Amino acid sequence: MAFEKYNSQRFIYLADDDSDDREFFTDALSEIDQDVILRQEQDGMHLMDSLLTLSGSELPEFIFLDINMPGKSGLECLREIRNLSGGLKEVSIIMLSTSSDPENIQKASELGATCYAVKPSSFEKLKSLLREVLSMNPVGTLQEKKKFLLL
Repeated sequence: MAFEKYNSQRFIYLADDDSDDREFFTDALSEIDQDVILRQEQDGMHLMDSLLTLSGSELPEFIFLDINMPGKSGLECLREIRNLSGGLKEVSIIMLSTSSDPENIQKASELGATCYAVKPSSFEKLKSLLREVLSMNPVGTLQEKKKFLLL
């Protein structure tokens, strides 16, 4: 299994260098599911440092990655995570970007992202995106895991 429930609650990570976007995400998430434990990191380097210290029972259900971050981009983090051994490699990863650049979308797909989503411009659209992602089965079959969603 790629993840286990953390204290019977959902556990996810968000890495985004924009503090306003992190706050927007946190507020939207708390309105749709107060039982989710959200861990936030300000960039890809901090995210990877944090993820590499986790044990199997602490693995997140989802990782939301901003593509453009200083130090280590979301795509670099995605590549590193997918090249790891163990359960972390199997966690569902949702790429977030303000850009709908086809090159970024293609690269995210090739590197093994679960989804690519353009950051919603409104609070209601962000809540809708989060509802859709959180309703996905993160443990799915191998065939389901190979699907790449553009949200």
